[in-house]
Amino acid sequence: MVFKEKVNLLLLEALSERPSLFLIDVVITDAFKIIVTIDGDNGVVLQDCIDLSRAVEANLDREEQDFSLEVASFGVGAPLKFVRQYKKNIGRTLIVKTETENIEAELVDANDDFVILSWQAREPKKVGKGKETVQKKLELSYGDIKEAVVTVTF
Repeated sequence: MVFKEKVNLLLLEALSERPSLFLIDVVITDAFKIIVTIDGDNGVVLQDCIDLSRAVEANLDREEQDFSLEVASFGVGAPLKFVRQYKKNIGRTLIVKTETENIEAELVDANDDFVILSWQAREPKKVGKGKETVQKKLELSYGDIKEAVVTVTF
């Protein structure tokens, strides 16, 4: 079995024992540095990274192939990649880039096909001068989203 295939198989096996965790990315460099990024429906704690690292490392033989292994949680400010990430972030504020605009809005709902965003905007009054605050809502398919990042507020 090829090294990369073995690593992927071990990761899938370890994650199947922890259904609240899911794989975001695996990179194996030419120097056999394995970089694993995970996320979880309820977040990721340090122990999750340790357990996953041990599950993979214990089943690889350094005599057969020398490697280094890094397991990390999905970072703050990194773009969302999977529907499961959108679903876990319902109620949070996102910055969503589409082909034509950037929208900062609350993620109201997310299903397998689209997200629903809600935000307030200042628009010219329909009658008279000046602007008024209006509530906007948009249903946006995942295909129309170029990038979406969760904003962090303190």
